[in-house]
Amino acid sequence: MSFPALVEPADELSIDEVRRYSRHLIIPDVGMTGQKRLKNAKVLVIGAGGLGSPALLYLAAAGVGTLGIAEFDTVDESNLQRQVIHGVSDIDKPKGQSAKESIAEINPYVNVVLHEERLDNDNVMQVFEGYDLIVDGTDNFATRYMVNDAAYFLKIPYVWGSIYRFDGQASVFWPHATDESGESVEAPCYRCLYPEPPPPGMVPSCAEGGVLGVLCAQIGSIQVNEAIKVLTGIGDPAVGKLVIYDALELEWRKLKVRRDPNCALCGEHATVSELIDYDAFCGAISDEAADAAVGSTISVVQLEHMLKEREEGTRDFVLVDVREPNEYEINRIPGSVLIPKGDFLNGSALEQLPPVDAGKQVVMHCKSGVRSAETLAVVKGAGYADAVHVGGGVVAWVDQIDPSQPSY
Repeated sequence: MSFPALVEPADELSIDEVRRYSRHLIIPDVGMTGQKRLKNAKVLVIGAGGLGSPALLYLAAAGVGTLGIAEFDTVDESNLQRQVIHGVSDIDKPKGQSAKESIAEINPYVNVVLHEERLDNDNVMQVFEGYDLIVDGTDNFATRYMVNDAAYFLKIPYVWGSIYRFDGQASVFWPHATDESGESVEAPCYRCLYPEPPPPGMVPSCAEGGVLGVLCAQIGSIQVNEAIKVLTGIGDPAVGKLVIYDALELEWRKLKVRRDPNCALCGEHATVSELIDYDAFCGAISDEAADAAVGSTISVVQLEHMLKEREEGTRDFVLVDVREPNEYEINRIPGSVLIPKGDFLNGSALEQLPPVDAGKQVVMHCKSGVRSAETLAVVKGAGYADAVHVGGGVVAWVDQIDPSQPSY
């Protein structure tokens, strides 16, 4: 289905802009009018990370006149494997500033607006106001639902993308879309596709599970492709479609997504009429894990002291690393044994722990404390009443105790 162009064309292109965009101008579908629309467009990219990096680079190269960047983080060395808008000299620099400098090198005709603050319920509507299109490069469910809802309330279409290891997805959510005759289109929103977030801890983040660097470019470029189509009114945008990519099998699939009449946001009997508590809606950890962690969380400083006591023979406990084997190869807390979280969920890990009546305490850790809290709930449920987990996990250990180890 074709849609009318989202943006009116700018008055003119300069001689320099005509030279710069000549390869667009000679495409009949784009031409002078399409390029003027891009010049007049205002696009907000959320995140200057894995997806945001290629999206910003190609939106700038395409000639989008105003690019907003919502990013509050700083550049870390581990980002450089996939976040190609940043370089070695940008480490520890604010990502938004780094991205702005890279865009200036690519296209000085682009006006960059930085929003160097974490998006939340208090500012998201204000930040979104005035933009024609949102490109979502976030990596957590709470922000995705907030972006979806804010864009819906402001009637702004947004292009969504998601990546994990070798798999990527993309779509265009535009519930307020109309066709070329002005008739409303029954287009879905993000909640129509995912009415509820997955259970806490069920879907690892990229920081926990990893992502193939080049996958960011593949999905990020799809997002830009769709953004250009929506802005200029060419082609058939992925409205009501879910694009799925499997990098290992080199397989693309396209599924139809319909508006859910029972959608809490855009359905016939919608119950969501304002921004909600998205952290509570998605949950960082399950209620069981949160309950288990109360009074049973120790710091890495406490753990260091406990390990010294164990070496001296005045304390006995087993330190369990619940990460994956490949993570264990990168760094580890000395004296730990590896039992992945999955083994706790299927019950096999309990056979590897000392018997409950042996009186040997179980201490658990992961990368940051989320997975270990989930496994702590399992262990406590099995009768290990004095079990604890390490808040901050290996990240805190490397940061506070042993900076000689690599982080990831």
